[in-house]
Amino acid sequence: MAKPSSTSVHQDSYLIRTDHLSRTYVMGDQQVHALRGVSNHIDRGTFVAIMGPSGSGKSTFMNIIGCLDKPTTGKYFLDGIDVSSLQRDELAEIRNKKIGFVFQQFNLLARTSALENVELPLLYTNDDKKEFKNRAKAALESVGLANRMDNHPSQLSGGQQQRVAIARSLICNPKLILADEPTGALDSKTSVEIMAIFQKLNREKGMTVVIVTHEPDIAHYADRIIVFKDGHVLTDEAVAEPRNAARELENWTEVEFEEEESVA
Repeated sequence: MAKPSSTSVHQDSYLIRTDHLSRTYVMGDQQVHALRGVSNHIDRGTFVAIMGPSGSGKSTFMNIIGCLDKPTTGKYFLDGIDVSSLQRDELAEIRNKKIGFVFQQFNLLARTSALENVELPLLYTNDDKKEFKNRAKAALESVGLANRMDNHPSQLSGGQQQRVAIARSLICNPKLILADEPTGALDSKTSVEIMAIFQKLNREKGMTVVIVTHEPDIAHYADRIIVFKDGHVLTDEAVAEPRNAARELENWTEVEFEEEESVA
C-alpha cells in the first residue's frame, strides 16, 4: 500500500487544520457548494461538537475530516499530514491508523460477537494477530462490557451496542474519535452514559473527540461548539461550563433510588 510521502508532513500544533476548504458537488447542470472556504483548527486533546441544520455543510465537513471525502479546493491537515490530495488507498490507511468512527446505527455485524466486532479493524493492519483478542478484550473492558464479550448485537441493548462501537473505534489507538450522531438512536439516560464515556476518553486519556449532533443538550457536553450554516462556520465558541455526564448519572441514580423507595 502506498505511503504518504515525507513532503506531505507538515509540522502542526493542531490535530486538525483546514485551510480555505471548499467542496462542490455537480448535480446535473447545477453546482451545490456544500463548503465555502472553511478555515479552522481543532487542538489535540479537545472535545468538540459540530452542529448545523440539514444542508449546512456539517456532514460534508465531517466526511472530509474523516478522510471519507476530498475537498474540491483547499487543504486539510490531519496530525501534520496534508491528506487533501492523497489517493484512495492512502486515505484508507490514514482512516484505519488515525481515526476511530462511531455511528448512530452502530454498524455492527449481526452474526458476530462483540469481541469479534471490536477486532475487525485490526484485520486491515499488519499488527501481531496473536494480540488481537487481548486488545479487543481490553477495549471492551474500558467501556464496561467485560461480561458481554461473547454476546451478539441482538443480545445487547442499544446502549451496549454503542459501547461495542466505541470499543471498536479505540482498537487501533487512533488520534481522533469521530462520532456521527452517536446518541441519535438512544434514550435520554443511555445518551448520558455514552457521553460519559466520551468525556472520560477525552479527560482521562487525552483523546481528541469530535461529535456531530443535532441535539443542543448533547453538544454542551463538549468544550467547544462549531455551528455551520450555508457552507460557512456561523459560530465557533467555547462552552463556559460543559455538562458533566458522570455527575449527572450519579444524580440520576439517586433520583431513581428515591423513586423506588417512595413506591415501596
